[in-house]
Amino acid sequence: MKKALFYEKSTNDKVTCILCPHQCSLANGETGICGGRRAEQGVLYSLNYGQVTSCGLDPIEKKPLYHFYPGAQVYSLGTFGCNFKCSFCQNSSISQARPSTEQVSVEDLVALVKKNDIHFVSYTYNEPFIWYEFVLECSRALAERGVKNTLVTNGYVNQEPLAELLPYVDAMNIDLKSFSADFYHRYPKGELAPVLETIRRVHEKCHLELTNLVVSGLNDEEGTFCELVNFIAEISPDIPLHISRYFPAYQLDAPPTSPQTLLRFYQLASERLSFVYLGNVSLDQGADTVCPNCHQVLIERRGYTVSRSVPGGKCSKCGHAIYGVFG
Repeated sequence: MKKALFYEKSTNDKVTCILCPHQCSLANGETGICGGRRAEQGVLYSLNYGQVTSCGLDPIEKKPLYHFYPGAQVYSLGTFGCNFKCSFCQNSSISQARPSTEQVSVEDLVALVKKNDIHFVSYTYNEPFIWYEFVLECSRALAERGVKNTLVTNGYVNQEPLAELLPYVDAMNIDLKSFSADFYHRYPKGELAPVLETIRRVHEKCHLELTNLVVSGLNDEEGTFCELVNFIAEISPDIPLHISRYFPAYQLDAPPTSPQTLLRFYQLASERLSFVYLGNVSLDQGADTVCPNCHQVLIERRGYTVSRSVPGGKCSKCGHAIYGVFG
């Protein structure tokens, strides 16, 4: 175990974790909602520091990050636990359980990256913010060596720890599950407002893309989806939005999202946003990056295979600046 950051001592050996908005108050021996932090004799410890459940090379498009070094290979790793409790979780075997792990040190990760000439690392698979101490130390060490750090996250974190980590992060994909506070209360068992604040702060500091998993019967109401799109557009219409298809998983057996719903949401989002994509589904649209000014296809995607590029970050036809980091 590793002594945790961001907690406060209270009376009777209780501690309050202030890493995320749950702010769990824990007595001796109690573990937080996330399953990754435990109180012992008035001290909060990280249970998952350096404990890796999953790792491997992925296309960066799988994160998904479509406007951050398209075509790059990224070394991905994750641990166990999550501070949300989604009944439709797509990675429940590690986020909602305690699987077997392999101990990895910061030095191990740095050596692996150097040996294999890796330029991108992603903290993903489960919720990286509850792996905070390890992610912070790794991100700092890798950033010093010119490696790009990326996070795939639910965005449920308090602002002080977010601010400490952000200088070492180059890109994030944040899962914006709905624009309904009631949805967040009922399904992830959290709050919407802190996620929205994270999105605002991250957009100010590093490359940002968003994902909305459309779950049949839970968050597929058009009006609420349009509110979500309007929120993004007010920050910047150039933020890429990935509309992702749900499949039955974990505790939910609702049918997969219909392609018709995905196409309708794609149409609605495209009215206000410059870059909208469809994920977890094979359709004739929603994969390529198209210039919002002249409609030239800039990047073609077939699955995770990428062709063409955006030299200088501008449309090759009309010169329009394209949001992203294209190398």
